[in-house]
Amino acid sequence: MSTTIILIAVTGLVSILCFTGTFNANKLLLHPYSVWHRNQWYRMLSYGVVHGGWGHLFFNMLTLFFFGRVVEEYFQAAFGAELGVVLYVVLYVSAIAVSSVWDLFKYKDDSSYSAVGASGAVSAILFASILFEPRMGIYIYLIPIPVPGYIFAPLYLLYCWYMAKRNMDNIGHTAHFWGAVYGLVFPLVCRPDIFSHFLSQLGL
Repeated sequence: MSTTIILIAVTGLVSILCFTGTFNANKLLLHPYSVWHRNQWYRMLSYGVVHGGWGHLFFNMLTLFFFGRVVEEYFQAAFGAELGVVLYVVLYVSAIAVSSVWDLFKYKDDSSYSAVGASGAVSAILFASILFEPRMGIYIYLIPIPVPGYIFAPLYLLYCWYMAKRNMDNIGHTAHFWGAVYGLVFPLVCRPDIFSHFLSQLGL
């Protein structure tokens, strides 16, 4: 069984148990006030296995299913089977925490703010896959043709930054932004020559 499927299974199971009330989602969600003032640092990771509803869970896990397998395979090719799997898991799990650091400091004194979802980690996986296959086509909602990854990436980052500034909805755009950035940085820190592969894929 692939590591991606295991991540999806664990996340799906915990989310569903929260939906049904078996698990108390309030104990797991990201609550910066509790993290900062009550030392509940586990929330920096636990919120990544809790989702706001079936649609939220489905979209995140569907994205992880398609792009996670790409990153998992490339990591194993680049670092070897065992180390590749370990680094893939480290990327995903650490991205949950890293993508929320901005919101942690921004909302650490706001007891009303909370967040859930694996979106930051999924964004990291998506952008890591773009690093490996920049010409890969990505479908965007309502656009019937695939957009190459090297075009999608900057547009996505600009959109997340813009929406985070406007703060008009209940979506964690900053988590998406920093998760995506982290997904580019992590593989390059582990193996800088991946950037040469990226350029070669673009014909540069």
